[in-house]
Parts: sequence; C-alpha cells; structure tokens
Amino acid sequence: MNAHLASASGAPTHTPAPRTWTRALARKRRALYISSPIGLGHAQRDVAIADELRALRPDLEIDWLAQHPVTAVLGSHGERVHPLSAELASESAHITAESSEHDLNAFQAIRRMDEILVNNFMVFHDAVETGEYDLVIGDEAWDVDHFLHENPELKRTAFVWLTDFVGWLPMPSGGDREAFLTADYNAEMIEHVERFPRLRDRAIFVGEPDDIVPDDFGPGLPPIREWTERHYDFSGYVTGFDPGVLIERREELRAELGYHPDQRVVIVTVGGSGVGEALLRRVIASYPEAARRVNGLRMIAIAGPRIDPAALGTPAGVEVRAFVPDLYRHLAACDLAVVQGGLTTTMELAAARRPFLYFPLRDHFEQNRHVRHRLDRYGAGRYMAYDASPPEVIAEAIATEIDRPIDYRPVETDGAARAAALIAPLI
Repeated sequence: MNAHLASASGAPTHTPAPRTWTRALARKRRALYISSPIGLGHAQRDVAIADELRALRPDLEIDWLAQHPVTAVLGSHGERVHPLSAELASESAHITAESSEHDLNAFQAIRRMDEILVNNFMVFHDAVETGEYDLVIGDEAWDVDHFLHENPELKRTAFVWLTDFVGWLPMPSGGDREAFLTADYNAEMIEHVERFPRLRDRAIFVGEPDDIVPDDFGPGLPPIREWTERHYDFSGYVTGFDPGVLIERREELRAELGYHPDQRVVIVTVGGSGVGEALLRRVIASYPEAARRVNGLRMIAIAGPRIDPAALGTPAGVEVRAFVPDLYRHLAACDLAVVQGGLTTTMELAAARRPFLYFPLRDHFEQNRHVRHRLDRYGAGRYMAYDASPPEVIAEAIATEIDRPIDYRPVETDGAARAAALIAPLI
C-alpha cells in the first residue's frame, strides 16, 4: 500500500501529501496586489507603483488577484496573475447591470454587491492562506478592507490600503434616505478604522490634501479632510507615465500613432465597463456636425472591453476600436478628448495638458463630487451634463474647446515613487 494505510477497522485511509517548509529568511519577499476592476484606471497606476516597489526591493515577487478587464492591462505588462483569480465574481459586470442610460448610482450599486464581495473575500482568504505573502496591497479592495475589519483575527500579513477618494456622499436624487445611509456607512468605516488601527498598516490617499472634498461624513461626524489627514499618508496623484516626455515628444508621438499633421484628432473613451455606451453613441452622433465646424476632424471611439464595436453603427469618418493598450499615449497625442467623469482618464488628460469634455454619470457620487472637485482644483476640462447635451451641443463644444489654451495646474509626476516609498518599509 503506497498511497493508503489501513485503519483500525481495515478500511484504507489516504496518506497526507508530504509538506515542506522554508525558513522565512530564506524566502523571497512576496506581495499580493489587488486592483479594483471597476474601471481600468486603477490598473495603470498600480502597475506603476509595483514597478517602483520592485526598484526598491529587487527580490520582490508580486502576484495579482485580479479580474477582467484589469487582467488585460496586467497581461500587456507581463505581470503574473494568481490562478485563484479565475474564482472571482465579476464586479465590473455587476456595475454594468446596475446602470441605465448614462446613469449609475454608484453608492447603491456597491450596497447591492454583498454576495460578490463575500465571494471575492473568500477567494482572497484562500490565496493568503497558502501564499506565504509578506504584504497585501489593496487598491480600493472594498471586500478585503471591510471583512478584515469585521474579522480582524483573519489578518495574516501586512496590509496597505489605497484609495483616491474618502467618504460616501449622497446625491440629491436619493433624498433623505440616501443621506442617512451614506452617513451610516461612513460612521461604520470610521468606527472600523479607529477601533482596529492595526488592520491598515498603511493607508495611502492617491492625491494631496487639497484634493479632498470640503464635506462632512454626515450629521455629527467629522469633516472628511480633517479625518483623512489624521489617518492617511499622501502620495500625490499617480499617472503611471511621465507626462513631460509625452508633451515634449507630442508631434513624434502623433506620427508614431498614425495621426497626420493636417488631422484634428478627437478621442472618445468611456472606461472599461459597459456603462458608457449611451455617451459613446451620442458623441459618435455629433460627428457630422462637428466635422462641419472643424476642418480635418478625425474621431476615434474607444469601445473598451465590454462594448461590441460592431453594434455602434458609426458614420463615415468615425473609427471604433476595442481595448487599446496604453491609451494614455493616444490621449496625450490627441487634439481633444471626450470622456466620462472617471478620475484616471481625466487626470491623464490634465497631466498631458490636453483639452477635454467630461460627462459624469448621473447619480454617480464619486464622479460628480469627488472627481469634479479635484478637476476644478486643477482647472482642467469642461464639465458637461449629459441630459443637457444632445449631439448638436456636443458638436459645438468640440469646436469651441479644441483650440482652447491650456493653463492647468501641473499634475504631480512622482506619485508612484512616493507611494512605493511609503509601502517598501513594510516588506
């Protein structure tokens, strides 16, 4: 009997597989990185932070617990995705299902994501149980942060929390009920952090204190900025690229990407989920009138990984592409961009000093409150309300903004290095 032993009753029992143990000091440093799949912006900055971390800790191995569409970005950078990632439930698909025409109540969508978050936390738990990780980094990994605070005895390693906004905020359409619920969520988060300060070994705000909204967490709760400054370190914004090089080489970059000198290139992009399809269709419909106003206009619409380009029915003169790796290079080379109100894309445009129109999703508190506050601080972009912007209004805005002089506040260029410097002492 090689594989089995006999029990006292004579029934065979399975022999446990041999296990090995490696002394901790003989192991390489290992980190598990979790990057939020709600939009593609987190992936770009997280890869940049990971690169800076490896520069500080050359023996560091990083596994990524990630799902589509983040895995597309990671694959293009040669990063290693943990095999348990296949067990993750799709947060991006849930967000798409919660949306309607350019409308997403982000707070309510997160509230209705409990089953997905529980599933994904259990996948995370299995990964760290067997992974011998020195560190976990969670970029808006809401499931990990929440359930570790609810079950602090499950923490097995150092934990770094990153976010680019703090505080759930109610939208006017939600009325008193949503105001009560957001305050309740904020109060629970505050209680978690102050009751178990050891859970987050480092909390990093991806930005500066002035980027924090001038609001309170709710009635009887502290101001968001005051509380955040006490509990977070600040990395500055993380672009994931050097905007100075792109600005300096812009004409060379345009030629490399196939944009001719006599073309006025407009890039339309709506993120990594399917939420932006309505905006994409409306901007495409604006092209004939915009082309009448702007000589040599070339429009390129980026459908992203969850919108079928063939279903958009584009007019002559409009190109539709699916997923585009390193989209920031196209944004830096364009003459104008039309985008949703997501932070990453708008800040990439601000860093590259390009004019843009942005349309925050209706009822999306982060895009309408947190992101808009930050863009106002940088003096970047032109806010547009979707409901007040039929195709002819968008065409007029394209013609007006495409030649507007840029006087944005400069965007930080060392955010990834600053974030890595805050994380490295923990490994």
